[in-house]
Amino acid sequence: MKSGVTQPAQIVPIAFLAVIVAGTLLLMLPASTTEPDRASFLPAAFTSVSAVCVTGLITVDTATYWSPFGQAIILLLIQVGGFGIMTLATLLGLLVGGKLRLRQSLIAQTETHTVNIGDVGNVLRRVALTMLAFESVIAVVLAGRFRAEYDDNWATALWHGLFHSVSAFNNAGFALYSDNLIGFIDDAWIAFPICVAIIAGGIGFPVLAELRHRARHPRSWTVHTRITVGGSLILLFVGTVGFLALEWSNPGTLGPLSPWGKTVAGITGGVVPRTAGFNSVDYGQITPETMAVNYVLMFVGGGSAGTAGGIKVTTFFLLAYVIWSEVRGETDTKVAHRRIGNSTQRQALAVALLALGIIAIGTMIILVLTDLALDVVLFESISAFATVGLSTGITPTLPAGAQLTLMALMFIGRVGTITVASALALNTRHRHYRLPEERPIVG
Repeated sequence: MKSGVTQPAQIVPIAFLAVIVAGTLLLMLPASTTEPDRASFLPAAFTSVSAVCVTGLITVDTATYWSPFGQAIILLLIQVGGFGIMTLATLLGLLVGGKLRLRQSLIAQTETHTVNIGDVGNVLRRVALTMLAFESVIAVVLAGRFRAEYDDNWATALWHGLFHSVSAFNNAGFALYSDNLIGFIDDAWIAFPICVAIIAGGIGFPVLAELRHRARHPRSWTVHTRITVGGSLILLFVGTVGFLALEWSNPGTLGPLSPWGKTVAGITGGVVPRTAGFNSVDYGQITPETMAVNYVLMFVGGGSAGTAGGIKVTTFFLLAYVIWSEVRGETDTKVAHRRIGNSTQRQALAVALLALGIIAIGTMIILVLTDLALDVVLFESISAFATVGLSTGITPTLPAGAQLTLMALMFIGRVGTITVASALALNTRHRHYRLPEERPIVG
């Protein structure tokens, strides 16, 4: 029925928008800033969108512009955005109604990739516990390091540890330091725990759950887990090796560091483009070749049903399998002795092409509104849509129209892929006839 199909596309954006509006109003309170006057609408709205969409792009300095109350609001928005408004709405339905309607269950499955409708409540609880467990452990490790080397007291160290742990696991990229993580570029005790949190949050909850039970039996993994784990390892390797090779002698990034410092920064540089947004180097100083590699890493993003953005690893590698099958002349696309259905292939193609189109439109709008070069504008547009948060430093200097464009890209990138996946999955039509076939010239 039509209303059942369109409902997910209506609920998800409205839910995200409601939290963004609430976050904007809270950040506009006088208590939210360190300045005597309250924050104006655009910085508050941009920060709220970036936090809820777990992106990390900023127009004002998080460390100095926002008060501890404002930073706490940002942290709350990050956690809500990472957990998913749709998931929270489903939990609220469980608490209030005591049961899920079929449509609510289908929406929840789109977000969490669960299989059993009756088990949605248990799945959501496991998601929440998984998030809290990872965030707590990483927060303790970071707090200990901050207290030992950087902060004067335990209260500050604990706050910094908690904030950066939540920001990392949710792939948000917000930091409480004006230079983000540049001050910790070669500190493995800061960089590596953050990288672990980024990977854990971005790989996706279904994969984490399956690895927990079947880590020792890879042959029993589902196709989704195999593609996600294998694809993530490939992208992490390519990102790290590429970053090290292209930036090793760059005086603006890794050049002045020791070999160990370069290795730590290189690993971080290979992880953060997977939609995390933290930067331990100045991305305004990276080489054009590194920027090109990051285009791809940011666009692909992380795993499905996780806190990462992008078109997702499964989408990218499914399309790679489709191309490989076509090149080999095979009629079926097969992964790990399983055939991938035509509808799944079309969904992957639709998500990828829609993403490319949206990024192209956003890039063209910003180019019209500014005099900036294409490479930096494209970098910012991909970073916004894929909810990455990396920046070459141009975001705070953009005119209002360009900042609004980035806000739209962040919002669409966060809710659009979920909405499109829901619409495609629920809008399956079974016709009782087939039209005559014709083959246009391709290529």
